[in-house]
Amino acid sequence: MPYTQDLIEEMNVLIRYNLANGQEGLQVHKSADPAVIAAFARLHGKGLLTDEDGGYLTDLGREAAEHVQSALTMLAAN
Repeated sequence: MPYTQDLIEEMNVLIRYNLANGQEGLQVHKSADPAVIAAFARLHGKGLLTDEDGGYLTDLGREAAEHVQSALTMLAAN
């Protein structure tokens, strides 16, 4: 299954989370790109974020963010 634009937007949200500090959350602003706002809402609906507009990673969300961030590190390596 190829990546859809929605999945890419969701992965772009997950790479913004600081995995070194679980007490650090994110909040999407109402003026953000509608695609980004929708990505936050979808991740919340999937149980990966605590709030529809961001918040903190759930346990499942942390696992997903770890995988996404690891994949990006591997693929972006020179």
